[in-house]
Amino acid sequence: MTIESRWAEGRPEQLPKLAAELVALKVAAIVGNVDAVRAAKEATTSIPLIFVTGLDPVTTDLVSSINRPGGNITGVSFYDVPISGKRLALLRELVPKAETIAVLQDPNFVAHDAETREIEDAARTLGQKIVIFKAAREQEIDSAFSAIMRSGAGALHVGAGPFINSRRSQLIGLAAFHAIPASYFTAGFVEAGGLMSYGSSQTDAYRRAGTYVARILNGDKAGELPVELPTNFELTINLRTAKALGLTVPPPLLARTDQVIQ
Repeated sequence: MTIESRWAEGRPEQLPKLAAELVALKVAAIVGNVDAVRAAKEATTSIPLIFVTGLDPVTTDLVSSINRPGGNITGVSFYDVPISGKRLALLRELVPKAETIAVLQDPNFVAHDAETREIEDAARTLGQKIVIFKAAREQEIDSAFSAIMRSGAGALHVGAGPFINSRRSQLIGLAAFHAIPASYFTAGFVEAGGLMSYGSSQTDAYRRAGTYVARILNGDKAGELPVELPTNFELTINLRTAKALGLTVPPPLLARTDQVIQ
């Protein structure tokens, strides 16, 4: 088997050209993220397409149905905005003395409204006071942290989205500088020094996409394979960061942790 790889180097305008190259090669299947598969959809209606996305594939018009996506497309989603409230609850469990929890979100994130609803509903259920801050640019993150500290928040729930993920080092550094316990949506933040995360496994999503490729190469039709939704959610805690913040992880929470970074 030959694997042909194409990389847009952060320039999405290059994706249609790259997709056309793969179609011209008559590849057996094309795998990519949301933007890449969108470009491929415009280039072919016959080559099977398998996407991996952190978004809701229906509301973002990748497919019309989860169970029967139809056409030449299917994929795997690690969309976990619906568990944002659970992540807030876990942060409160780790930092029970935080009277106010700040929430930092990207207002341009496509699932921003759904994420906000989940967090606000969870806060009401928990009886937890939250204060929401927005940032859509690098400079706005710096300003948001200054406002968060002025608010007196005792912990920080960092929202999801591509922009937030792209500012990983900045967010972790600011949380450390201000000594505020922060929760993130993917384990990569914690592995890089963040305190805790709870979310679906992106590694597992890409592995399952590979399984779909195998099934398609063995004769299954892409449009007849249901889009796979996340089933594996991981709680990750960095004990070094907890110690630096003067936090003791409650034993019941530690016992439920999937990955502990010493």
